[in-house]
Amino acid sequence: MKKKILVMENDQAIIEIVSLILEDEGYEVKALNTESKVLEVINDYKPDVIILDIIRPSEEGTLLCLTLKKNVKTKHIPVIVFSTHPKVLTAIKEVCADDVVPKPFDVAELLNAVEMQLQL
Repeated sequence: MKKKILVMENDQAIIEIVSLILEDEGYEVKALNTESKVLEVINDYKPDVIILDIIRPSEEGTLLCLTLKKNVKTKHIPVIVFSTHPKVLTAIKEVCADDVVPKPFDVAELLNAVEMQLQL
């Protein structure tokens, strides 16, 4: 059975690229460009990994990540954060992310992050 990855990203072009990359590696991918009903989607889809775009290292920017890690039904799911903001790369991993991948991203680095989280 294919491992499932949920990609939450606001940029449709990035969604398409990341989905193509992951599908080529044999993963099943579901993509969202909004946080609307995300917990419902997660409960229905049951992803093995979540890739989450965070724009700012603020309470608002990290709220979804924190919510996922505090929720009994989702806290076990690894969250890989995408961000263009340099402060996110260090701060978010301390707060809630299992891993971070800077944007623009390196394909090998993204795939390595996914594979590492699936092995844990």
